[in-house]
Amino acid sequence: MSLQSSWSRRQFLASATLAGQHLLSTTARSAPRRLRIAALTTIYHKYSHSQHIVDRFLEGYGWEGRHHRPEMDVVSLYVEQVGENDLSRERARRHPEMKIYPTIAEALCQGGSQLAVDGVLLIGEHGSYAKNDRGQVLYPRYEYFQQVVEVYRQSGQTAPVFNDKHLSWNWDWARKMVDQSRELKFGLMAGSSLPVTWRQPAHELPEKAEVEEAVGIWGGGIDGGDIHVIEALQSIVERRAGGERGVQSVEALRGDRFWQALEAGSWDAGGWDPRLLEACLSRSNQLNPARDSYSHVLPTPADLRRLAPEAYAYRFTYRDGLRVSIVQFQAAPKQEGGGVVGDCSMAARLRNGGEYSVLFYLPYYSMRNFFSPQVHHIESLFQTGRSPYPVERTLLTTGMTAAGIESLFQKKPLETPHLAIEYQPTAQSTFWRS
Repeated sequence: MSLQSSWSRRQFLASATLAGQHLLSTTARSAPRRLRIAALTTIYHKYSHSQHIVDRFLEGYGWEGRHHRPEMDVVSLYVEQVGENDLSRERARRHPEMKIYPTIAEALCQGGSQLAVDGVLLIGEHGSYAKNDRGQVLYPRYEYFQQVVEVYRQSGQTAPVFNDKHLSWNWDWARKMVDQSRELKFGLMAGSSLPVTWRQPAHELPEKAEVEEAVGIWGGGIDGGDIHVIEALQSIVERRAGGERGVQSVEALRGDRFWQALEAGSWDAGGWDPRLLEACLSRSNQLNPARDSYSHVLPTPADLRRLAPEAYAYRFTYRDGLRVSIVQFQAAPKQEGGGVVGDCSMAARLRNGGEYSVLFYLPYYSMRNFFSPQVHHIESLFQTGRSPYPVERTLLTTGMTAAGIESLFQKKPLETPHLAIEYQPTAQSTFWRS
Protein backbone atom coordinates (compact mmCIF):
# COMPACT_ATOMS: atom_id res chain seq x y z
CA MET A 1 0.00 0.00 0.00
CA SER A 2 1.45 3.40 -0.91
CA LEU A 3 1.94 6.20 1.57
CA GLN A 4 -0.60 8.26 -0.36
CA SER A 5 -3.27 5.59 -0.21
CA SER A 6 -2.62 4.92 3.51
CA TRP A 7 -2.91 8.61 4.28
CA SER A 8 -6.11 8.88 2.27
CA ARG A 9 -7.57 5.94 4.19
CA ARG A 10 -6.68 7.53 7.52
CA GLN A 11 -8.23 10.80 6.37
CA PHE A 12 -11.38 8.95 5.33
CA LEU A 13 -11.67 7.10 8.63
CA ALA A 14 -11.09 10.26 10.63
CA SER A 15 -13.62 12.17 8.55
CA ALA A 16 -16.12 9.35 8.87
CA THR A 17 -15.65 9.29 12.65
CA LEU A 18 -16.17 13.05 12.93
CA ALA A 19 -19.16 12.86 10.64
CA GLY A 20 -20.60 10.07 12.75
CA GLN A 21 -20.02 12.03 15.93
CA HIS A 22 -21.65 15.07 14.34
CA LEU A 23 -24.60 12.96 13.20
CA LEU A 24 -25.06 11.51 16.68
CA SER A 25 -24.79 14.97 18.20
CA THR A 26 -27.28 16.45 15.73
CA THR A 27 -29.67 13.55 16.22
CA ALA A 28 -29.49 13.93 20.00
CA ARG A 29 -30.17 17.66 19.71
CA SER A 30 -33.01 17.31 17.22
CA ALA A 31 -34.77 14.33 18.81
CA PRO A 32 -37.97 15.78 20.31
CA ARG A 33 -38.31 15.49 24.06
CA ARG A 34 -41.42 13.57 25.06
CA LEU A 35 -43.99 15.89 26.55
CA ARG A 36 -44.65 15.59 30.27
CA ILE A 37 -48.27 15.59 31.39
CA ALA A 38 -49.83 16.13 34.83
CA ALA A 39 -53.24 14.59 35.56
CA LEU A 40 -55.36 16.25 38.27
CA THR A 41 -58.33 14.11 39.18
CA THR A 42 -61.11 13.93 41.74
CA ILE A 43 -61.17 10.11 41.78
CA TYR A 44 -59.68 7.23 39.77
CA HIS A 45 -61.72 4.03 39.57
CA LYS A 46 -63.05 1.78 36.84
CA TYR A 47 -65.39 3.60 34.43
CA SER A 48 -64.57 7.01 35.89
CA HIS A 49 -63.61 9.72 33.41
CA SER A 50 -60.13 9.69 34.92
CA GLN A 51 -59.72 6.03 34.06
CA HIS A 52 -61.06 6.50 30.52
CA ILE A 53 -58.76 9.43 29.75
CA VAL A 54 -55.60 8.83 31.77
CA ASP A 55 -55.48 5.11 30.93
CA ARG A 56 -55.47 5.99 27.24
CA PHE A 57 -52.42 8.19 27.77
CA LEU A 58 -50.71 5.43 29.76
CA GLU A 59 -51.63 2.36 27.71
CA GLY A 60 -52.70 3.75 24.33
CA TYR A 61 -55.91 3.00 22.44
CA GLY A 62 -57.18 1.66 19.15
CA TRP A 63 -56.97 4.25 16.38
CA GLU A 64 -57.41 3.76 12.63
CA GLY A 65 -56.71 0.04 12.78
CA ARG A 66 -53.61 0.32 14.96
CA HIS A 67 -52.88 0.52 18.67
CA HIS A 68 -51.85 4.13 19.08
CA ARG A 69 -49.61 5.21 21.96
CA PRO A 70 -49.46 8.96 22.64
CA GLU A 71 -45.99 10.47 22.19
CA MET A 72 -46.08 11.91 25.69
CA ASP A 73 -45.90 10.65 29.28
CA VAL A 74 -48.15 11.20 32.28
CA VAL A 75 -45.42 11.93 34.83
CA SER A 76 -47.48 13.16 37.76
CA LEU A 77 -50.89 12.38 39.19
CA TYR A 78 -53.05 13.99 41.84
CA VAL A 79 -56.11 12.11 43.13
CA GLU A 80 -58.28 13.82 45.74
CA GLN A 81 -60.48 10.88 46.80
CA VAL A 82 -58.99 7.40 47.17
CA GLY A 83 -61.46 4.64 47.96
CA GLU A 84 -61.45 0.86 48.04
CA ASN A 85 -62.00 0.71 44.28
CA ASP A 86 -59.10 3.07 43.52
CA LEU A 87 -56.92 2.28 40.51
CA SER A 88 -54.36 5.07 40.81
CA ARG A 89 -51.96 3.17 43.07
CA GLU A 90 -51.95 0.14 40.79
CA ARG A 91 -51.41 2.39 37.75
CA ALA A 92 -48.45 4.08 39.45
CA ARG A 93 -46.85 0.69 40.14
CA ARG A 94 -47.44 -0.38 36.54
CA HIS A 95 -46.09 2.93 35.18
CA PRO A 96 -43.16 4.00 37.36
CA GLU A 97 -42.64 7.13 35.26
CA MET A 98 -45.88 8.44 36.81
CA LYS A 99 -45.54 9.59 40.40
CA ILE A 100 -48.49 10.39 42.68
CA TYR A 101 -48.25 13.73 44.51
CA PRO A 102 -50.26 14.90 47.54
CA THR A 103 -51.11 18.36 46.14
CA ILE A 104 -51.90 19.91 42.79
CA ALA A 105 -48.94 22.29 43.01
CA GLU A 106 -46.52 19.43 43.66
CA ALA A 107 -47.96 17.47 40.74
CA LEU A 108 -47.47 20.43 38.42
CA CYS A 109 -43.93 21.05 39.66
CA GLN A 110 -43.02 17.35 40.06
CA GLY A 111 -42.09 18.03 43.65
CA GLY A 112 -40.06 21.16 42.87
CA SER A 113 -40.87 24.86 42.98
CA GLN A 114 -41.36 25.60 39.26
CA LEU A 115 -43.76 24.33 36.63
CA ALA A 116 -42.27 21.08 35.29
CA VAL A 117 -44.94 19.73 32.90
CA ASP A 118 -46.00 20.52 29.34
CA GLY A 119 -49.72 19.85 29.65
CA VAL A 120 -52.45 19.43 32.25
CA LEU A 121 -55.41 17.04 32.35
CA LEU A 122 -58.03 18.48 34.71
CA ILE A 123 -60.66 15.78 35.28
CA GLY A 124 -63.14 16.87 37.93
CA GLU A 125 -65.89 14.32 37.32
CA HIS A 126 -67.17 11.57 39.65
CA GLY A 127 -66.44 11.26 43.33
CA SER A 128 -68.36 12.14 46.47
CA TYR A 129 -69.26 15.85 46.42
CA ALA A 130 -72.16 17.87 47.77
CA LYS A 131 -75.16 18.98 45.72
CA ASN A 132 -76.71 22.42 45.87
CA ASP A 133 -80.44 23.12 46.06
CA ARG A 134 -80.62 23.17 42.26
CA GLY A 135 -79.37 19.60 41.96
CA GLN A 136 -75.88 20.47 40.68
CA VAL A 137 -72.95 18.40 41.95
CA LEU A 138 -70.30 20.84 43.15
CA TYR A 139 -67.32 19.32 41.37
CA PRO A 140 -64.16 21.36 42.10
CA ARG A 141 -63.06 22.08 38.54
CA TYR A 142 -62.79 25.81 39.20
CA GLU A 143 -60.90 25.26 42.44
CA TYR A 144 -58.41 22.96 40.68
CA PHE A 145 -58.03 25.47 37.85
CA GLN A 146 -57.23 28.29 40.28
CA GLN A 147 -54.44 26.22 41.80
CA VAL A 148 -53.06 25.62 38.31
CA VAL A 149 -53.17 29.34 37.54
CA GLU A 150 -51.41 30.12 40.82
CA VAL A 151 -48.50 27.84 39.85
CA TYR A 152 -48.39 29.46 36.41
CA ARG A 153 -48.17 32.94 37.93
CA GLN A 154 -45.50 31.94 40.44
CA SER A 155 -43.44 30.14 37.80
CA GLY A 156 -43.82 32.68 35.04
CA GLN A 157 -44.57 29.74 32.75
CA THR A 158 -47.73 28.09 31.44
CA ALA A 159 -48.88 24.89 29.75
CA PRO A 160 -52.09 24.02 27.88
CA VAL A 161 -54.98 22.69 29.97
CA PHE A 162 -57.76 20.26 29.10
CA ASN A 163 -60.84 20.58 31.34
CA ASP A 164 -63.20 17.61 31.16
CA LYS A 165 -66.91 18.36 30.46
CA HIS A 166 -68.30 21.80 31.29
CA LEU A 167 -66.02 24.37 32.85
CA SER A 168 -67.90 24.71 36.13
CA TRP A 169 -71.37 24.46 37.64
CA ASN A 170 -71.02 28.21 38.33
CA TRP A 171 -71.27 30.55 35.30
CA ASP A 172 -69.13 33.36 36.77
CA TRP A 173 -66.37 30.90 37.54
CA ALA A 174 -66.52 29.44 34.03
CA ARG A 175 -66.20 32.92 32.51
CA LYS A 176 -63.22 33.67 34.75
CA MET A 177 -61.46 30.45 33.72
CA VAL A 178 -61.61 31.38 30.04
CA ASP A 179 -60.57 34.96 30.80
CA GLN A 180 -57.55 33.73 32.77
CA SER A 181 -56.45 31.44 29.95
CA ARG A 182 -56.51 34.43 27.60
CA GLU A 183 -54.73 36.69 30.07
CA LEU A 184 -51.90 34.19 30.60
CA LYS A 185 -51.97 33.07 26.95
CA PHE A 186 -52.23 29.30 27.37
CA GLY A 187 -54.36 26.91 25.34
CA LEU A 188 -57.60 25.86 27.02
CA MET A 189 -59.72 23.01 25.71
CA ALA A 190 -62.88 21.84 27.45
CA GLY A 191 -65.96 19.79 26.85
CA SER A 192 -67.74 16.50 26.58
CA SER A 193 -66.84 13.48 24.46
CA LEU A 194 -70.14 13.61 22.53
CA PRO A 195 -69.31 16.40 20.03
CA VAL A 196 -66.29 14.45 18.76
CA THR A 197 -67.63 10.90 18.87
CA TRP A 198 -68.84 9.00 15.79
CA ARG A 199 -72.09 10.06 14.14
CA GLN A 200 -74.74 8.06 12.34
CA PRO A 201 -74.89 9.09 9.56
CA ALA A 202 -71.38 10.61 9.39
CA HIS A 203 -72.33 13.91 7.84
CA GLU A 204 -72.11 17.57 8.72
CA LEU A 205 -74.78 20.23 8.62
CA PRO A 206 -74.94 21.53 5.01
CA GLU A 207 -72.59 24.46 4.51
CA LYS A 208 -74.20 27.84 5.27
CA ALA A 209 -77.47 26.14 6.19
CA GLU A 210 -80.13 28.39 7.68
CA VAL A 211 -81.53 26.52 10.67
CA GLU A 212 -84.97 27.47 11.98
CA GLU A 213 -85.47 24.97 14.81
CA ALA A 214 -83.64 22.05 16.39
CA VAL A 215 -84.41 19.39 18.99
CA GLY A 216 -81.97 17.24 20.97
CA ILE A 217 -82.88 14.29 23.22
CA TRP A 218 -81.16 12.38 26.01
CA GLY A 219 -82.07 10.28 29.02
CA GLY A 220 -81.96 12.99 31.64
CA GLY A 221 -79.62 14.03 34.41
CA ILE A 222 -79.51 17.55 35.82
CA ASP A 223 -76.25 19.34 35.00
CA GLY A 224 -73.99 16.37 34.17
CA GLY A 225 -76.47 14.91 31.70
CA ASP A 226 -77.61 18.31 30.45
CA ILE A 227 -74.17 19.41 29.26
CA HIS A 228 -73.79 16.25 27.15
CA VAL A 229 -76.83 16.81 24.95
CA ILE A 230 -76.59 20.62 24.92
CA GLU A 231 -72.96 20.55 23.77
CA ALA A 232 -73.59 17.75 21.26
CA LEU A 233 -76.40 19.74 19.63
CA GLN A 234 -74.35 22.95 19.78
CA SER A 235 -71.52 21.27 17.84
CA ILE A 236 -74.03 20.93 14.98
CA VAL A 237 -75.95 24.22 15.03
CA GLU A 238 -72.82 26.37 15.48
CA ARG A 239 -72.13 25.59 11.80
CA ARG A 240 -75.25 27.38 10.57
CA ALA A 241 -75.05 30.43 8.34
CA GLY A 242 -73.37 33.33 10.13
CA GLY A 243 -71.73 31.21 12.83
CA GLU A 244 -72.60 31.46 16.50
CA ARG A 245 -74.01 34.66 18.04
CA GLY A 246 -75.19 33.36 21.40
CA VAL A 247 -78.41 32.70 23.32
CA GLN A 248 -81.06 35.27 24.24
CA SER A 249 -83.34 33.40 26.67
CA VAL A 250 -84.31 30.04 28.14
CA GLU A 251 -87.51 28.47 29.43
CA ALA A 252 -87.40 25.24 31.42
CA LEU A 253 -90.40 22.91 31.64
CA ARG A 254 -91.18 20.09 34.06
CA GLY A 255 -94.27 18.28 35.32
CA ASP A 256 -97.59 19.30 33.75
CA ARG A 257 -95.90 22.11 31.80
CA PHE A 258 -93.61 19.57 30.11
CA TRP A 259 -96.46 17.26 29.09
CA GLN A 260 -98.48 20.18 27.78
CA ALA A 261 -95.47 21.27 25.72
CA LEU A 262 -95.03 17.72 24.40
CA GLU A 263 -98.51 17.78 22.91
CA ALA A 264 -98.57 21.48 21.98
CA GLY A 265 -97.61 20.72 18.38
CA SER A 266 -95.26 23.63 17.71
CA TRP A 267 -92.80 26.08 19.21
CA ASP A 268 -95.27 28.97 18.97
CA ALA A 269 -97.82 26.91 20.92
CA GLY A 270 -95.31 26.44 23.74
CA GLY A 271 -93.62 23.18 22.70
CA TRP A 272 -91.48 22.08 19.77
CA ASP A 273 -91.85 20.62 16.30
CA PRO A 274 -93.11 17.02 16.84
CA ARG A 275 -91.59 15.99 13.51
CA LEU A 276 -88.12 16.83 14.86
CA LEU A 277 -88.77 14.85 18.04
CA GLU A 278 -89.87 11.90 15.92
CA ALA A 279 -86.65 12.18 13.87
CA CYS A 280 -84.59 12.05 17.06
CA LEU A 281 -86.43 8.99 18.38
CA SER A 282 -86.10 7.31 15.00
CA ARG A 283 -82.32 7.80 14.99
CA SER A 284 -81.92 6.08 18.37
CA ASN A 285 -80.12 2.75 18.62
CA GLN A 286 -81.29 2.37 22.23
CA LEU A 287 -84.99 3.21 22.06
CA ASN A 288 -86.77 1.43 24.90
CA PRO A 289 -89.62 -0.74 23.52
CA ALA A 290 -92.79 1.00 24.58
CA ARG A 291 -94.97 -2.11 24.58
CA ASP A 292 -94.56 -5.81 25.33
CA SER A 293 -93.66 -8.09 22.40
CA TYR A 294 -92.30 -5.17 20.35
CA SER A 295 -88.56 -4.64 19.80
CA HIS A 296 -89.01 -1.20 18.24
CA VAL A 297 -92.06 1.03 18.09
CA LEU A 298 -92.56 4.79 18.09
CA PRO A 299 -93.79 5.66 21.60
CA THR A 300 -97.03 7.59 22.01
CA PRO A 301 -97.34 10.51 24.45
CA ALA A 302 -98.92 8.05 26.91
CA ASP A 303 -95.93 5.71 26.50
CA LEU A 304 -93.54 8.60 27.14
CA ARG A 305 -95.38 9.55 30.34
CA ARG A 306 -95.12 5.99 31.61
CA LEU A 307 -91.47 5.45 30.62
CA ALA A 308 -90.15 8.87 31.70
CA PRO A 309 -92.43 10.43 34.34
CA GLU A 310 -89.63 12.79 35.48
CA ALA A 311 -89.04 14.23 31.98
CA TYR A 312 -88.11 17.89 31.59
CA ALA A 313 -87.03 20.24 28.80
CA TYR A 314 -85.16 23.46 28.08
CA ARG A 315 -86.32 25.79 25.29
CA PHE A 316 -83.54 28.14 24.15
CA THR A 317 -84.07 31.16 21.91
CA TYR A 318 -80.86 32.18 20.17
CA ARG A 319 -80.00 35.78 19.32
CA ASP A 320 -80.31 35.13 15.57
CA GLY A 321 -83.79 33.59 15.94
CA LEU A 322 -82.84 29.91 16.10
CA ARG A 323 -85.08 27.90 18.42
CA VAL A 324 -83.65 24.89 20.23
CA SER A 325 -85.37 22.42 22.56
CA ILE A 326 -83.46 19.98 24.76
CA VAL A 327 -85.79 17.16 25.80
CA GLN A 328 -84.63 15.04 28.72
CA PHE A 329 -86.61 11.80 29.05
CA GLN A 330 -85.80 11.05 32.67
CA ALA A 331 -87.23 8.00 34.39
CA ALA A 332 -88.30 7.98 38.03
CA PRO A 333 -85.65 6.94 40.59
CA LYS A 334 -85.24 3.14 40.68
CA GLN A 335 -87.96 2.76 38.04
CA GLU A 336 -87.75 -0.71 36.47
CA GLY A 337 -87.96 -0.77 32.69
CA GLY A 338 -88.04 3.03 32.62
CA GLY A 339 -86.50 5.57 30.34
CA VAL A 340 -87.09 6.28 26.67
CA VAL A 341 -83.63 6.35 25.09
CA GLY A 342 -80.15 5.33 26.15
CA ASP A 343 -78.35 7.49 23.60
CA CYS A 344 -78.29 11.03 22.23
CA SER A 345 -79.60 12.37 18.94
CA MET A 346 -80.68 15.66 17.38
CA ALA A 347 -82.71 16.91 14.44
CA ALA A 348 -82.99 20.30 12.75
CA ARG A 349 -85.43 21.93 10.35
CA LEU A 350 -83.74 24.02 7.65
CA ARG A 351 -85.18 27.15 6.10
CA ASN A 352 -85.21 25.65 2.60
CA GLY A 353 -87.61 22.95 3.80
CA GLY A 354 -84.92 20.34 4.36
CA GLU A 355 -84.21 18.39 7.52
CA TYR A 356 -81.01 17.22 9.18
CA SER A 357 -80.80 14.55 11.89
CA VAL A 358 -78.01 12.52 13.44
CA LEU A 359 -77.22 10.07 16.26
CA PHE A 360 -74.17 10.72 18.42
CA TYR A 361 -72.93 7.16 18.47
CA LEU A 362 -71.55 5.84 21.78
CA PRO A 363 -70.30 2.32 20.96
CA TYR A 364 -69.41 -0.64 23.13
CA TYR A 365 -70.35 0.62 26.52
CA SER A 366 -67.77 -1.39 28.50
CA MET A 367 -64.85 -0.07 26.43
CA ARG A 368 -66.13 3.52 26.21
CA ASN A 369 -64.43 3.91 22.82
CA PHE A 370 -66.06 7.31 22.41
CA PHE A 371 -63.30 8.67 24.66
CA SER A 372 -60.67 7.81 22.04
CA PRO A 373 -61.53 10.70 19.67
CA GLN A 374 -61.55 13.05 22.64
CA VAL A 375 -58.08 11.90 23.76
CA HIS A 376 -56.89 12.25 20.15
CA HIS A 377 -57.88 15.92 20.26
CA ILE A 378 -56.32 16.41 23.70
CA GLU A 379 -53.03 15.14 22.27
CA SER A 380 -53.34 17.80 19.58
CA LEU A 381 -53.84 20.46 22.26
CA PHE A 382 -50.67 19.43 24.06
CA GLN A 383 -48.63 19.18 20.85
CA THR A 384 -49.72 22.51 19.36
CA GLY A 385 -50.71 24.57 22.39
CA ARG A 386 -54.07 25.34 20.71
CA SER A 387 -57.50 23.83 21.24
CA PRO A 388 -58.67 21.96 18.11
CA TYR A 389 -62.13 23.53 18.50
CA PRO A 390 -63.28 26.80 20.10
CA VAL A 391 -63.41 26.86 23.88
CA GLU A 392 -66.22 29.37 23.39
CA ARG A 393 -68.48 26.42 22.54
CA THR A 394 -68.01 24.95 26.00
CA LEU A 395 -68.23 28.37 27.62
CA LEU A 396 -71.59 28.92 25.90
CA THR A 397 -72.93 25.44 26.70
CA THR A 398 -71.72 25.75 30.30
CA GLY A 399 -73.77 28.94 30.55
CA MET A 400 -76.77 27.37 28.78
CA THR A 401 -76.70 24.46 31.23
CA ALA A 402 -76.54 26.74 34.27
CA ALA A 403 -79.28 29.03 32.90
CA GLY A 404 -81.57 26.10 32.09
CA ILE A 405 -81.16 24.72 35.60
CA GLU A 406 -81.86 28.15 37.08
CA SER A 407 -85.02 28.46 34.98
CA LEU A 408 -86.07 25.00 36.15
CA PHE A 409 -85.46 26.04 39.77
CA GLN A 410 -87.28 29.38 39.50
CA LYS A 411 -90.08 27.90 37.35
CA LYS A 412 -90.05 30.81 34.91
CA PRO A 413 -88.37 31.90 31.66
CA LEU A 414 -85.11 33.82 32.00
CA GLU A 415 -83.31 36.32 29.78
CA THR A 416 -79.64 35.47 29.21
CA PRO A 417 -77.78 38.62 28.07
CA HIS A 418 -74.55 37.16 29.49
CA LEU A 419 -74.71 34.41 26.85
CA ALA A 420 -74.19 36.76 23.90
CA ILE A 421 -71.11 34.70 23.02
CA GLU A 422 -70.03 34.93 19.40
CA TYR A 423 -67.57 32.62 17.65
CA GLN A 424 -66.90 30.84 14.39
CA PRO A 425 -66.54 27.03 14.27
CA THR A 426 -63.53 25.32 12.74
CA ALA A 427 -63.54 24.95 8.95
CA GLN A 428 -64.17 21.22 9.29
CA SER A 429 -66.14 19.56 12.03
CA THR A 430 -63.97 17.62 14.49
CA PHE A 431 -66.16 14.54 14.98
CA TRP A 432 -64.50 11.20 14.26
CA ARG A 433 -65.37 9.62 10.91
CA SER A 434 -63.31 6.40 10.78
